[in-house]
Amino acid sequence: MSAVEDRSESLRMIRDSAAGIAPRTGDFRRVRAQRFNEPGFDRDVWRQMCEMGWPGLMVSEDLGGSGLGVQEFCALSEEFGASLLPEPLISAAFAATLLPGDHLGSVLSGERIVLPAWQEKPHSIDPMGAATLSNGKLNGRKMFVPMAVGADAFLVTVQGGLALVDRNAAGVHVVSTGTQDGGNFATVTFDNASAEAIPGDASEAIEVAALATGAYLLGAMDRVFGITLEYLKTREQFGRKIGSFQALQHRSADLKIQLSLTSATVNAAARTMDDSKDARERQAAVSRAKARASDAASIVTRGCIQLHGGIGYTDAADPGLFLRKMMVLAPMYGSAALHRARYQAIAPDLDED
Repeated sequence: MSAVEDRSESLRMIRDSAAGIAPRTGDFRRVRAQRFNEPGFDRDVWRQMCEMGWPGLMVSEDLGGSGLGVQEFCALSEEFGASLLPEPLISAAFAATLLPGDHLGSVLSGERIVLPAWQEKPHSIDPMGAATLSNGKLNGRKMFVPMAVGADAFLVTVQGGLALVDRNAAGVHVVSTGTQDGGNFATVTFDNASAEAIPGDASEAIEVAALATGAYLLGAMDRVFGITLEYLKTREQFGRKIGSFQALQHRSADLKIQLSLTSATVNAAARTMDDSKDARERQAAVSRAKARASDAASIVTRGCIQLHGGIGYTDAADPGLFLRKMMVLAPMYGSAALHRARYQAIAPDLDED
């Protein structure tokens, strides 16, 4: 079997493994039940995901992970997007790739959830900030920490490295805010909180998380588009299936183009992340993919709701779940505008090379 065939088989197996927890044909009853309830996800389901090895997918085998690449992680994230799973896989995997071995056992088993806290201001993907760790005491503030209510600990970016701090440690203050999709973001403040220094740099982990978020959006787009096509085949008006109306066919074709372009861009970026040693090339690929995924997710989810007509705007209709998820994830790890600007700044230098 060639290397390409071997990789394709690996990706197929990853997608198949998701079917037990994130089936593409499943309903959304569990998703709806978790909305607007803390912590916003199911820890029993999270433990099942850990049993499958998903948070440790990119952790080296020496440390108890699977040692797989960005392509496999994005394939899994895409399946999660198709089922709108609320569990914080992308964030937890971000942290897992940076934790030392003596902290990984309980994380990979699902006993302990460690989530990253890295963002200090809106519209930024720079992990460096003003937070400090000195003499074992952590001070600073992090914003937009997703699903922070369900965390047992935070892996915090600080000047010169990282810090690991317990969620319930004295001096850790979590103020959560509900999000459109029924989950939560939090502002986490650290006031002389006892923390452990962890060596490392979160920059590369943020790039992977940004691309995986694009893959999640891709999966969501694909699923809601499929739901919409089925609706067009069954809904009747004026004695005809509405899918036979040429105007709706044209609009569906436009959405399919957005979906296909996003798929090609995200997959190409995942290959670049695995194969390229050039940091600028990887960053450009991530920004191109995340910008397209964020924009296309907005176009496709809104378009699918319009194709459903008035029912599409109701909370009981499934397309609305995808719209709300898009509204939360599209700006996460950098909005389309931010990534377009970064790509425009990097691309000319790559052309010169």
